[in-house]
Amino acid sequence: MVVVIKRVYDAPEASDGYRVLVDRLWPRGISKERAELDEWAKDAAPSPELRAEWHHAADRAGTFDGFAARYRAELDGSAAAAALLEVAGTHERVTLVYGARDETQNHARVLLEWLAAHGAETG
Repeated sequence: MVVVIKRVYDAPEASDGYRVLVDRLWPRGISKERAELDEWAKDAAPSPELRAEWHHAADRAGTFDGFAARYRAELDGSAAAAALLEVAGTHERVTLVYGARDETQNHARVLLEWLAAHGAETG
């Protein structure tokens, strides 16, 4: 089993395996057909309060570490995150798809790191 992340705006590929959207809100301009999802794990995304705080921060670069720490704390008590660990254990490849523009500082990367810390193999 391998878990990876990919922007939902990138074309789906057969090599993606089991595709899971990990955003709380549906991404703009993407139809369900184009997304080619197997699951939408919106409860594994940051809480609405944390998401709003992150998106309205004046200096997002300076607050990412704090956001990531608070999001990891949410994941620690999340049934949805635990369910993603189970999904990772039952599929050869799982691709977590997300809509954020920033490919380095986003919740999907934090989620991927959290899954790795809890036993999922990441690629």
